[in-house]
Amino acid sequence: MPKSKDRILVTGASGFLGAWVVRELIRREVPCVLFDRDPELRRLDDLVPGRPDHIPVETGDISDLDTVLDVVRRHKPNAVIHLAALQIPFCRPNPMNGARVNVLGTLAVFEAARQLESIRQIVYASSAAVIGPEEYYQGKTVTDDSPLAPATHYGVFKQANEGAARIYFQDHGISSIGLRPWTVYGLGRDQGVTSDATRAIKAALLGRPYTLRYSGRNALQYARDVAAAFVLCALDSRQVGKTFNLRGDVIEMADFIRTLEELLPQSKGLIQLSGGPIPVACDLDDAELRRFLPALPRTSIAQGIEQTLADFRRLQQEGRLSTHDLENS
Repeated sequence: MPKSKDRILVTGASGFLGAWVVRELIRREVPCVLFDRDPELRRLDDLVPGRPDHIPVETGDISDLDTVLDVVRRHKPNAVIHLAALQIPFCRPNPMNGARVNVLGTLAVFEAARQLESIRQIVYASSAAVIGPEEYYQGKTVTDDSPLAPATHYGVFKQANEGAARIYFQDHGISSIGLRPWTVYGLGRDQGVTSDATRAIKAALLGRPYTLRYSGRNALQYARDVAAAFVLCALDSRQVGKTFNLRGDVIEMADFIRTLEELLPQSKGLIQLSGGPIPVACDLDDAELRRFLPALPRTSIAQGIEQTLADFRRLQQEGRLSTHDLENS
């Protein structure tokens, strides 16, 4: 029997972060309902072999309010972890569709909370993409309340969601917590520019050359830590209307490669860098989040790479390690 009395709806459950969040909920024995346009849960099956088959899976369009209302009415979740979104490579060529999914989809979740009574907390994925480049902040650490300067449609959509969340709290008392991940890495990260760190780990294990599309400083966050942050926020009953930075380990990508080579000496020279830094400041202050949730875990770069290598090795031994992300990068 589940230990928790909570029931959490996870949107975007078939995605990378969604799979890690569901894994964390299963580990904590928290009942959950999975929602996604795509009923295929490959990433979750890779993370949780033999996952429980009693977990409800709903399919539908997150931007369709009637669909979201129907799911919430039937399952009565008391919290939502909202991760459904299109990433930068999909928003750039089609910003209209990006806005439909990323903005209208988020509004549908908040509207469901406004119209129905079961939801007490929404935890939604914002992004470090709302933040401007390093030079915009003139060497200062970026706090939760620093000015935002997104450089992509994706970042603008996430900024709009932060604003909408603030207004829903102001006007309707809808409690929400937004989290701003930076580069999240780990098993299942196979889309988006910042997936290159995970792809590099996989390529190194397979003995393949791989060139990351960026260089310079980056803020790396292990997926298990980020998933735990979302789950801990969802289980928190305090009424808030706040967006928090999630600080990763700020590291030069050349040092990331060196750490990978130390853990996997046979990969030396295989992984290279190209291009310049990603135009988003890395030095984020997450002190407020750590005061809010002191128990947040933090995995070191070396530990995270080591665990990711172990996950890839397991899939390789099982004959299930996909290389499509290396071939299509």
